[in-house]
Amino acid sequence: MTTTNTHVSYEDAGVDTAEGGRAVDAIKAMVASTNRDEVIGGIGGFGGLFSAAALKDMEDPVLISGTDGVGTKLVLAQLLDRHTTVGQDLVAMCVNDILASGAEPLFFLDYVAIGHIRAEYMAKIVAGIAQGCKLAGCALIGGEMAEHPGVMRPDDYDLAGFTVGVVDKPKMLDPQRVRPGDVIIGLPSTGVHSNGYSLVRKVIGVDSIVLHTPEALAKRAELEQPLPELAGASLADALMEPTRIYVKPVLDVLHQGIDIHAIAHITGGGITENLNRALAHDVDALVERPSGAPTWDVPPIISYISSRAQLTPNEACKTFNMGLGLAFIVAPEVEATLVAALKAAGEAPFYVGTCVPGTGKVRYSDE
Repeated sequence: MTTTNTHVSYEDAGVDTAEGGRAVDAIKAMVASTNRDEVIGGIGGFGGLFSAAALKDMEDPVLISGTDGVGTKLVLAQLLDRHTTVGQDLVAMCVNDILASGAEPLFFLDYVAIGHIRAEYMAKIVAGIAQGCKLAGCALIGGEMAEHPGVMRPDDYDLAGFTVGVVDKPKMLDPQRVRPGDVIIGLPSTGVHSNGYSLVRKVIGVDSIVLHTPEALAKRAELEQPLPELAGASLADALMEPTRIYVKPVLDVLHQGIDIHAIAHITGGGITENLNRALAHDVDALVERPSGAPTWDVPPIISYISSRAQLTPNEACKTFNMGLGLAFIVAPEVEATLVAALKAAGEAPFYVGTCVPGTGKVRYSDE
């Protein structure tokens, strides 16, 4: 075993605490901009403080938590040097999940692991997280920036997030209320969101690329070129489009008292492995898909990747959201009310399918 008796500072070991302090200073205003009335103090302490006084007005408040990451979409962010939207992806993946229970997101915490901290770099990432929190109406009350020299490349990073929300138990959504005859209404995604990027990267040829090499620079330039298949957008623009946050339309319809039986957030595993999570054990979802194609608009980027990968309709629906970002399940007599409320809020809801007797699976009309 080799050891040393010479003086070695923390900075000599690769950890720049001064730059870490500058990074914290750079994000303080962004964090403060997400505050809610319940936030106590600010960042810099050993824990984030959030008053639970408002929960006393609920009959039976239930705290619901969620945690997630952004996945290998971060490889594209690093290749393209685009870091301002992946923070919104991080927030979206967490808050959209707890919405499936009818919960209002209250606060959010983030964890950033990075090879070497640079204040301006961190500011871009946290700006996206703060923007996501604003869109979700939750407060960014804390987080952690961890520098990992020798474990990660200097500009390599990973993100993780954690959110807590609340719902009054009598109003909590319950998939066991879903019955045959219920209708499935969808809200559109903004593209691939944050799932399926391992396949995406393989299709576009960046699954094994090394950053800061001539090959990487050439690939970045290629991805920035407009494509006719994407209506003139570039692959870089289409693939870095952030995950949509659905908090506002969901809370709007719930606050109006519209009777929602269940909600599904369509993430990893696509429609096939997410819509089933909103079903009772004796009900199947029958999705309208004549001739293998959904009846609603599929984002061009999803069609492009699916075609390049030569995915079958079932493979595509098990990999991507196919343009269905969030699904409501309601009784048929509630459908018109829900659709009208969503349209009044500026949304573009569409019919997805219906519920039929079954065993808790997703089926397609063309099978």
